[in-house]
Amino acid sequence: MQDELYDVIIVGAGIAGVSAALYTARQRMNTLVVSKDLGGQLNLTQLVENYPVISADTGLGLVTKVESQAKKFGAKFIYGEEISGLRKEGDIFILKGLNKEYKAKTVILAFGKSPRELNVPGEKELKGKGVSYCAICDAAFFKDVPAAVVGEGEPGLEAIELLGRYAKPAYYISKTPQLVGEPELVKAVTSNKNIVTMLGYSVVEIRGNSKINSIVIKNLKTGEIKELEIEGVIIEMGYILNTNFLKGLIRLNQNGEIIVDDLARTSMEGVFAAGDITQVPYKQAIIAAADGVKAALSAYNYLRNKQGLPPVNVDWKAEKKKAVVSFRL
Repeated sequence: MQDELYDVIIVGAGIAGVSAALYTARQRMNTLVVSKDLGGQLNLTQLVENYPVISADTGLGLVTKVESQAKKFGAKFIYGEEISGLRKEGDIFILKGLNKEYKAKTVILAFGKSPRELNVPGEKELKGKGVSYCAICDAAFFKDVPAAVVGEGEPGLEAIELLGRYAKPAYYISKTPQLVGEPELVKAVTSNKNIVTMLGYSVVEIRGNSKINSIVIKNLKTGEIKELEIEGVIIEMGYILNTNFLKGLIRLNQNGEIIVDDLARTSMEGVFAAGDITQVPYKQAIIAAADGVKAALSAYNYLRNKQGLPPVNVDWKAEKKKAVVSFRL
C-alpha cells in the first residue's frame, strides 16, 4: 500500500504545532502532526494566566483545547513518533520517523525543545515499543500492567500520578532522594497504594526485543542493581533543543535555532518553522501560537503558488524577494 501524501506535515505538537494544524486543516489542507508528545514545554506550566481570552488554565489544558479544534477540521495526529531525517525528492519532502517515512508537499517544523532522553542501552531501540515521553498520551495504554515513570520534580510527579491510575503497579524512579512538588500532588502520589517510589535510583538499561520486558536501575548511594519487570516506561526528564538532523539542510544560528523570515519561511523552500525552535525572541505561548498560524498560512500560500493561484493576504512575490536577500546575509 502506497504511503499517503499529505499537503503538510507538522513536526511537533506544542502550542505552535497545534495552532498551525488548526489553520492548515481549516484551509482544507490534508494535515498530519507527528510528535513525541502533546504539549511540549507547556507540560511544565501549571498555570497559564497571560494568554488572551483564557482566564486561567494549565499549559497542557490550553494545548489540548487547540488540538481538539484542529481535529474537528480533520487534522490527524501521531504521538510517540520522532523525526530524525528530512530530504527532498522532486517536489516531495520525505521525513524519516522511527519505523517509517512520511511524505508531504510542505513541512512545518514546530517541535520546540524535545523531551530529554536517558541515553541508556535499549532506549533508542524500544522507542514506540513501550518507551514513551508523554504521560497524557500513553498512560492509559498501560492499564492493569506494570509500568514506570522516570522523572524529576513536578513534571515527574504529575506523570506518575496519572500513570498510577492505570498501571499495576506504577513505579516512580527518580534520582532525587525525596519527592519534590506541590504538597497536594505529593500527597496524591504517596497516598496511592498502587504507586511504588524508587527514590535515589538511576536507570542503567531498558531491556526487551519487540517490546519492553524490564528496566534495570541502580541505587546511587549503595550501588545496588535491581531489575523491574515492566511493559512500559514514560520518561519525563525535561526538554532540550535538538536540531542536529537539520544541519547542512536548513540555516541555523549559533544556538542551533532555525532562522526564519517574516513569513516563517526557512532557507529551504517549502519548509517553514515556528515556536521556540526558531530565532524569534520572547519565547511565550501566545507568540509561538501566532507564529504557528503564520507558518500555516505561508505553507498554504506556497501550495497556491505551486498551482499558479494568487496568494492570500500577502504580496508573495515581494516577500519572496525579501526572503532571498535576508538568507544571503
